[in-house]
Amino acid sequence: MRHPFEYALIRLVPRIERGEQINVGVLLYCQQRDFLAARTHLDADRVRALAPDVDLPEVAAVLGSWDRTCAGDGPATRMRLGERFHWLAAPRSTMIQTGPVHTGLTADPAAELERLMAALVR
Repeated sequence: MRHPFEYALIRLVPRIERGEQINVGVLLYCQQRDFLAARTHLDADRVRALAPDVDLPEVAAVLGSWDRTCAGDGPATRMRLGERFHWLAAPRSTMIQTGPVHTGLTADPAAELERLMAALVR
């Protein structure tokens, strides 16, 4: 049986004023399967091509926090999964942003997350 899910691309915008962005991950939420996860992939060469001065270890640390937030660490401890998803997917004007939220149907949210990573990020 397929269930509805929501997802958003996680993007690195190295220089906000330029608006250039690199897809660095996917955030996926499926309410019926109690599933919320983020997967990230930081391609250092692509980042350096846009912004050679970006602090890659710092960006990697921030991206790592997305998975921990999905798991309920930190301030997200008291949030339900849907609240965490919408908090993470909310618009922001920092170097790490999400794109628009999209929807779909899936029988396996974890496999869908990996499929989206392969198609849109890697």
